[in-house]
Amino acid sequence: MKKSNKGHRTFSTAFKKEKVELLDEGKISVKELSRIYEVSETAIYKWRKKYSKYGPTEHIVVEKISEEKKNAELLKRIAELERIIGRKQMEIDYYKTTLEVIGESAGEDFKKK
Repeated sequence: MKKSNKGHRTFSTAFKKEKVELLDEGKISVKELSRIYEVSETAIYKWRKKYSKYGPTEHIVVEKISEEKKNAELLKRIAELERIIGRKQMEIDYYKTTLEVIGESAGEDFKKK
């Protein structure tokens, strides 16, 4: 890797704030900014810490669905399906019993037919 002989460069506060604003808006990444202006990523993170509209402890968290919420939804769906299966099993038992009663009163075995 070839090192450039640029020496020590200084960027204005306005320049740094402008670039940090682009970072905050998600228009450019730290890596891209580092490559374009040939500045270390560490320096850019320092700019971000100093000039970002978000505080140093404030982070933007983007999540789809939290695992806890997803698990709760799945458990709810499982319970619903178990209720449906229970109802269907009760219907099957009812029809079996009905066939047995009709078969006994008619003297025939409807299960075999």
